Amino acid sequence: MGVLEDFASCLVYGILNMAESDPLAESLNFFIYDTVKVLLILVIMVFLVSILRTYITRYRIRKILGKKNEGYGNLLAALLGVPTPFCSCSAVPLFIAFVDAGVPLGVTFSFLISAPMVNEIAIALLLGLVGWQVTLLYIIAGLAVAVIGGILIGRAGLENQVKTLSGKKFKIKDIKLTTEERIEFAKGETLRITKKVAPYILLGIAIGSLIHGYVPVDFLTDIAGPDNPLAVPAAVLIGIPFYSHAGGTIPIISALIGRGMALGTALALMMSITALSFPEMMILRSVLKNKLLAVFIGILAVSFVLVGLLFNAVV
Repeated sequence: MGVLEDFASCLVYGILNMAESDPLAESLNFFIYDTVKVLLILVIMVFLVSILRTYITRYRIRKILGKKNEGYGNLLAALLGVPTPFCSCSAVPLFIAFVDAGVPLGVTFSFLISAPMVNEIAIALLLGLVGWQVTLLYIIAGLAVAVIGGILIGRAGLENQVKTLSGKKFKIKDIKLTTEERIEFAKGETLRITKKVAPYILLGIAIGSLIHGYVPVDFLTDIAGPDNPLAVPAAVLIGIPFYSHAGGTIPIISALIGRGMALGTALALMMSITALSFPEMMILRSVLKNKLLAVFIGILAVSFVLVGLLFNAVV
């Protein structure tokens, strides 16, 4: 990415002739570099995953997940959540379809947790903003939360806590596509998803750029550094009222990490925003009874706190 760094620096410090010590110049340089880099990686990742998605139909998902043992089925469901570019709210209708199709409850929750948190958009943005090491750690942590959370919910015996659904049956439809049709589908999805996500990315990077240029390092290090044991649970609680998918969240998280926020605290905040948002809970409230919804919220909140504390302890 050295070429992109040189381009951004040349534009800001050369053509615009801004001083390197100027916080505005630092913010603008950060914005230009991250915007170009992230959008480039996003387009590539979405195109490749869209090709993959043409092989994963709903019928195949039901066939794969319907009769798998605990643990293995949860892992498959969590992995199937990766190639689904859904925010938490848009993943709920597919979750309902899985329940209606007879997929075990715990397995469907593994998908519901994974889909908004560990998808190709999140992976692409993390790769572009924080590097492959942190991205890999986040993927492992996200899948672990999805698998363990789904297993715990499956063992709780709360199937009676799912409200009566609409009665619409799972439609079996498995269309075979040619290679050309798969490529055309991937092109269309890449354009559609990029156009949908780009405004959130630009807004997120803009906010992150201001944080990067203007927020003192010591400020965040003091209140959200690894030495503050309350920083992680506070981050999870702060993230719940917000609603955003990875496109708008990760650039801000990246800037917070760059300015001194502990990695575990930042990732716990991101997980809370993307997978435990208040709007998602309101949608789930229409299909889940209070007890199951409370168990779901509690398991995720505790899991995110533990992940954050673990990251802060070992990274």
